[in-house]
Amino acid sequence: MSTESQDNSQLAKNFEPKALEAYWYNQWESLSAFKAGQHVQTDSPLSGTPYIIQFPPPNVTGTLHMGHAFNQTIMDGLIRYHRMNGCDTVFVPGADHAGIATQIVVERQLDAQNISRHDLGREKFLEKVWEWKELSGGTIHSQVRRLGSSADWAREYFTMDEQMSAGVIETFVRLYEQGLIYRGKRLVNWDPVLGTAVSDLEVESVEEDGSLWHIRYPLVEPSGELTHLIVATTRPETMLGDVAVMVHPEDERYKHLIGKKVKLPLVNRELPIIADDYVDLEFGTGVVKVTPAHDFNDYQVGQRHGLALINILTLDAKINDAAPAQYQGLDRFDARKQIVADLEAQGYLEKVEPHKLKVPRGDRTKTVIEPLLTDQWFVAMSKPAPEGTYNPGKSITEMALEVVRDGRVSFYPENWTNTYNQWLDNIQDWCISRQLWWGHQIPAWFSEDGQIFVARNEEEAYAKAKAAGVTGSLRRDEDVLDTWFSSALVPFTTMGWPAVTPDYQRYMPSNVLVTGFDIIFFWVARMIMMSMHLTGQVPFKVVYVHGLILDAQGQKMSKSKGNTLDPVDLIDGIDLESLVAKRTQGLMNPKQAAKIEKDTRKEFPEGINSYGADALRFTMAAYATLGRNMNFDLKRCEGYRNFCNKLWNATRFVMMNVEGHDLKTGAAELSFVDQWMISQYERFVAEVHKGFQEYRFDMIANAIYRFAWDEYCDWYVELAKVQLQNGSPAQQLGTRRTLINILEGILRIAHPIIPFITEELWQKVAVLAGKRDPNVEGVLLSNQAYPLFQENWINEAAENDVALLKQSIEAIRALRGEMNISPAEKVGIYMVGASDLIEQQKPYIMALGKINDVQFVEKLPELGAPSQIIGHCELMLNVKIDVAAETARLNKEITRLEGEIAKASGKLNNENFVQRAPAAVIEQEKQRLADFSALLDKVKDQLSKLK
Repeated sequence: MSTESQDNSQLAKNFEPKALEAYWYNQWESLSAFKAGQHVQTDSPLSGTPYIIQFPPPNVTGTLHMGHAFNQTIMDGLIRYHRMNGCDTVFVPGADHAGIATQIVVERQLDAQNISRHDLGREKFLEKVWEWKELSGGTIHSQVRRLGSSADWAREYFTMDEQMSAGVIETFVRLYEQGLIYRGKRLVNWDPVLGTAVSDLEVESVEEDGSLWHIRYPLVEPSGELTHLIVATTRPETMLGDVAVMVHPEDERYKHLIGKKVKLPLVNRELPIIADDYVDLEFGTGVVKVTPAHDFNDYQVGQRHGLALINILTLDAKINDAAPAQYQGLDRFDARKQIVADLEAQGYLEKVEPHKLKVPRGDRTKTVIEPLLTDQWFVAMSKPAPEGTYNPGKSITEMALEVVRDGRVSFYPENWTNTYNQWLDNIQDWCISRQLWWGHQIPAWFSEDGQIFVARNEEEAYAKAKAAGVTGSLRRDEDVLDTWFSSALVPFTTMGWPAVTPDYQRYMPSNVLVTGFDIIFFWVARMIMMSMHLTGQVPFKVVYVHGLILDAQGQKMSKSKGNTLDPVDLIDGIDLESLVAKRTQGLMNPKQAAKIEKDTRKEFPEGINSYGADALRFTMAAYATLGRNMNFDLKRCEGYRNFCNKLWNATRFVMMNVEGHDLKTGAAELSFVDQWMISQYERFVAEVHKGFQEYRFDMIANAIYRFAWDEYCDWYVELAKVQLQNGSPAQQLGTRRTLINILEGILRIAHPIIPFITEELWQKVAVLAGKRDPNVEGVLLSNQAYPLFQENWINEAAENDVALLKQSIEAIRALRGEMNISPAEKVGIYMVGASDLIEQQKPYIMALGKINDVQFVEKLPELGAPSQIIGHCELMLNVKIDVAAETARLNKEITRLEGEIAKASGKLNNENFVQRAPAAVIEQEKQRLADFSALLDKVKDQLSKLK
C-alpha cells in the first residue's frame, strides 16, 4: 500500500490487511497518536480525566502467545475507547528482565561454545546478557505492535533500567530499615540444577508413577508385642534427616507411646514420638516421619514442637556430611537406591507399593525441586509496619486485604476476590533472594565478622560500617532479588518513584490491571502490598481477571502438547509444512512429534489462512466473557475476517452512492426507514458504552457485529437502495446523509476493537461525511471523539414501522422458499391489512421481496398457494399452481421427512445410543427430531390447502 493511502479518496476493491496494518501502525507512531495526554476534547463526562493502564511486563525472553493477544486486545480496547472519550490516557509498555529465564537462554548459548558462566566470571557474563538483550530482547514488543497496541512506546521500560533499579534498591533499603526485610535460614523451593531458590509459580506439580516404601522404626522400649512402628514415605533418602515420628493425639493405637522413642534405621539416632493434629488418622498406618529440613509441612510441625533441623543435602542435591559416611557424596537418587537396599538387607523394609504422586519439578529445568534449608532474604508479610510509614501498626498483608474489602480495589469478575483473600489469609513470609547472577543484586554488604550493612550503594555501606565501628573490607551479597520483587514496584517506579514527579502525581494510581488468574497472588497482591506501603495509594482501581485461551478441544495450550497457536501466524498465515515444523521442534519429549504432526495435519490440512490483526482482535473480544476459559476455534476468526470484508464492501457501496453528491446544502427529508436506522444506531451506541463500563468485551463485539452486519449492511443498505431509486431529491439527500453518517459512526464505535480497518475506511468516509478536511494532514480516527448516546434521536414509532416491514419481507421470503421460487424470478402478491401501512411498505416489499405486483384485497383468494398470517397483515403469493405436480412434490417431501423422523426417533429410543453417545450428540439428535417434526406439520398443512 502506498503512503498516499490517507489522501487517496478511492478505496481498493479488496480488503488486504497486511499492507494496510503496516502502513497505519507506522502512521500512528509517526504522528504521536499514542503519546500520553489528552488528544481530543469531548462532551463525555470522562473528558480530561486521567486513564492509565500498565502492561503486565512480558519476559524479555518471550515471544507472543495467545494469552498476550487476548490481554492486549482488552487493554488496547480500553485505552483506545478512553482516548476517544477525551481522557488523558497513558498506556505504559515494559518488559521484565526474567532472571531465571534470561540466564538460562544466555548460558545455553555459551554452552554451545563450550563456555560456562563461571569461566567468564560475573561481570563478563552480565555483559553477555546485556548484549543478548539488545539483540533479541525486543522481539515480543515488535510482535505486540502487530496487534495494534497503542502504547506510548517512548515510556517503554525494562525492569533492569537505571530508573527501575533505583526504585528497587530504595524499596529494599527502606523495608530493611523498617524491620520488614530480614535474612534467615528457612525452607525454600530449591532447584539443584540452577542452584537457586525458586518461587511456587516456577514449580510444576507433575503426577508420576512412584513407590511408597513402608519402613520399620524399632521402638527403643517395646510395648508388649509392639516392637516397631511402620512409617510410609515416597522419599526414603530424606529419612537421614528425620528428627521425630508423629501420631495423632486421639489415635488409640498409639496414645500410650507418645513421649517414647524409636530408633532411626541405618542412622541409629533416637527419635521422640510426638503428637500432632496434622496427622491423618485414616491415612496409612497413622504414623508419620518428621523431617523439618526437607518438607514444608514437617517444617511447620518442627517449629511447633521445637525440633532440630537436620539438612542432609548439599546445594547440588548430594548427601552431605550430616549423614552416615557410606551415603556421603551420593546423588540423592543414587542414595535412595542404596538406602532402600540397606533397609531391605537389614530387615527394616516392610513392603514397597506402587504409588501415584505429585512430583514438584522446576518449570525450566524439569528437575525435581527439593525443599531445602538455606540462608535467604525474606519480606515479613504479617509484621506490623512501624511508626513513620503510611500504615503504622498494620502489616502489608492486612493493608492488601483491607483495600479490597473496602472497595478501593475491585475484581472483575467479583468471585476472584475470594481467591485473593484465601491466599492472603494463609500467607507465609516471601523469599526474595535468588542465587543467580542476572537480576538486581541485593544491596547488602557483609563485614568479615558477619555483620550486615544494607545501603543504597557501596559508599553508604562503608559509611554505615564505620559508624558501627567496623573497619576492614566489605563483601557484597552475591544473590539477586526475585523477579517478582521488581515487578511488584512497576505501578509507581514507572512514574518516577522514589522521586515525586509530575507523572507520579498525575498518573498514580492506574485505572485497571488486565491479567490472568494464575498471578493474582504472585504479582497482583504484591503490587497492592508494595504500593500501599511505599506510596499510601492503591496501584490500580480495578483488576480485570481473564480466563485461559484453550485449544478447540478445550485443552490447555502448551509446547509439549504441540497445540499452541502463534498469534502472528493467525495474522499473517502459515503453510502446513512450516506449521508442522514449528509445532514439533524443541519438544521436551521428542517421541510425541509423530502424534503432534498427525494431529496438526488433520486439524489444519491447508495450514492457517491470513486473517489479519483486526479479525484476531475481534475474535478475542468476542470470547471475552468475564472469567471464563475460552476454547479457541479458527472458524470464529474466519467469521470475523468475513465481517471485515463485509464492512469493506459496504463502505465501497456507500461511497459509490454518495460521492459526487452535495450533502452539505439543501433540505433533507428522513423517511421512517432513515429514522429507524438513526434510532437503532443510538441504541447501539448506548449498548457499546455499557459493555465498556462493565468490561464485557463479548457484549461489545456482539453489538458491533449485529448492528453493522445485520441492521446496517443487510437491512438498511438494501432499504436505502429503494429510497435512492424512488425517493424525491430531499428524501435521497436524507438517505445519503444517513448512509454516510451512520457508517462513519460505526467506524468510530468499532475502532477500539478493530483499529486498522476502521482507520483506513474512516479516512475516506470522514471526508464524505464532512468530518475530515482532505487538505489537512495527520488527522486520525484514533484521536477522534467517541460517539455519545443521544436519546432525542430514539424514534419508537419508526422502529415499530420497520419491525412490521421486516416481518412482511421475511414472510414473503419464507413463502418463496416453500415454493422453491428462484431468487431471480419476480412474482405477484396478495395482501390483506391496513392500506396505509401496506402502501408505506409497498416499494420496499417489491424490491426486497422480488415482487412485481401488490394487490390489496379484503380476503385472500382460494388459489391453493401458500400464505402467511403475521401480526399486521395476511400474505399470499400470486403464482399459478400445478396442483398435481405440487401434490407430488409435497408427498415426496412428506415421505423424506417421515424417514428422517423415524431415523432420529430410532436413535433416541435405542438404549445403547443414549448411554454411549456424548450429551451434545444426543441434544443434536433431539433438535433434529423437533425440526423435522415442525417442518412436516408445515408441509402437511400446505398439502391440505391444495385439496
